[in-house]
Amino acid sequence: MREITVNASVDEIKSVTDFVNSQLAELGCTERIRIQVDIAIDEIFGNIVRYAYNPEHGSATVRVDVEEDPLSVIVAFIDKGIPFDPLRSKEPDVTLQAKERPIGGLGLFIVKKTMDGISYDYKDGQNILTIRKRI
Repeated sequence: MREITVNASVDEIKSVTDFVNSQLAELGCTERIRIQVDIAIDEIFGNIVRYAYNPEHGSATVRVDVEEDPLSVIVAFIDKGIPFDPLRSKEPDVTLQAKERPIGGLGLFIVKKTMDGISYDYKDGQNILTIRKRI
């Protein structure tokens, strides 16, 4: 398991993405999987930046682990911001035209559809959102 702790700032999305991508490269991950994980990082870390500490500032830890059977990468996003379970949010109605849909929720919907697992826990004063992707 490896982890990085950074300020919950838009400026750190690239650092987090590069950190996770270095782990994916070691696993021989395909470009398609890497892109799907990158989109998930952008959405999840972006939500931490925008909502976890608002209007305050804080840090976020991103932890990467690997499971062997089946070969999967597990990425956990950990923050000490406002408790919030994004998995309880109502899914967007994707049958509506884009201009008819309310703003928000589509990014997490895409993450749920492209990852092989997603879970949320609030433990020891921390939000922990974990994604799993088979390699």
